[in-house]
Amino acid sequence: MKNKLNCVLLIDDDESTNFLHEIIINQAEITNKVIAHQSGNSALEYLRKKMNGEYPQPDLIFLDINMPGMNGWEFLEEYKKLEKAQQGKFVVVMLTTSLHPEDEARAKEMSEINDFMNKPLTVEMLHEVMEKYFPDR
Repeated sequence: MKNKLNCVLLIDDDESTNFLHEIIINQAEITNKVIAHQSGNSALEYLRKKMNGEYPQPDLIFLDINMPGMNGWEFLEEYKKLEKAQQGKFVVVMLTTSLHPEDEARAKEMSEINDFMNKPLTVEMLHEVMEKYFPDR
């Protein structure tokens, strides 16, 4: 792989799922860092804060749909309200256990969502995402 992604952001309320996905991502060596948040609100706070004078702007976000407080859909609505500099240019993959066809159809209608996949994340799925959205890396 040529260049690694700068950052992958995991947004899932289940700590063990984030832990497992972080291990898989690190083993694949596709990114310099993995950041995990257990809520949409926490992830939004992360995206709003400058670090070393810049907003974090992860390259890839894996977003769960069903979370307490703020679900994945609500996160995306709030994300759209961020300043352009805070939004960045990244790929959003809905990573969920949802079996509802309506969720997948809704995801396909939203321009902010690039893909819809079922948990758990696997190395094969990760390579598929990389080949599809980051072919030069």
